[in-house]
Amino acid sequence: MKTAPMKTARGIFVTGTDTEVGKTFVSCALLAMLKRQGVKAAAMKPVASGAEEVDGRWCNDDARRLQAAAGVDADLSLINPCVFPEPVAPHIAAARAGAGIDFARIRQCFSRLEEDADFVLVEGVGGWLVPLNERQSVADLARELDLPVLLVVGMRLGCINHALLTAQAIAQAGLKLRGWVANRLQGDYPVVEDNIEAIAQRIGAPLLASVARHERGSLPRLDFPL
Repeated sequence: MKTAPMKTARGIFVTGTDTEVGKTFVSCALLAMLKRQGVKAAAMKPVASGAEEVDGRWCNDDARRLQAAAGVDADLSLINPCVFPEPVAPHIAAARAGAGIDFARIRQCFSRLEEDADFVLVEGVGGWLVPLNERQSVADLARELDLPVLLVVGMRLGCINHALLTAQAIAQAGLKLRGWVANRLQGDYPVVEDNIEAIAQRIGAPLLASVARHERGSLPRLDFPL
């Protein structure tokens, strides 16, 4: 008797040009878009630093927002297997908590989510080269999961350099940059359209959306194929 082949879902790895550029904001909008498109999408935040204790376990706010936005019900232990209380760089937060960031465990959780989903959105932590342990970074995690990458660019001073360097590093990691999203963090930021155009001309990947960061609970309506 033949064993049925293991299901493999499509997916995307969401990274950013820095911390606090709106990765979770954009990820939740992407999950809402996938729901409208009839795609059964799971969400994952493999590593998070900065959490509060709820019912005896550490819970990260971004992971809970992804949990609420996803089209697949899953426990936070699968969505966010590596969570640490202090809001500092993840490898430091892990060390201070006396723990580690285990890629094998993350891969197991990802595979579990794949079983019930058509698509798995994975949100990174910080920027592309943020260390996760002594040897590995966010880039290594994206490689481990073998997902195309979506880059969230926070539109502020320095964003052109940060976007182009990140795109270069993604290519050097051997992964496909599926596209990028311009997130207008500052309503009064000058020449924002010129900066978006400068990135678009040089980054070698499509601009999928240009959004403005709203208050939580108000997401932009995105519409493009993933």
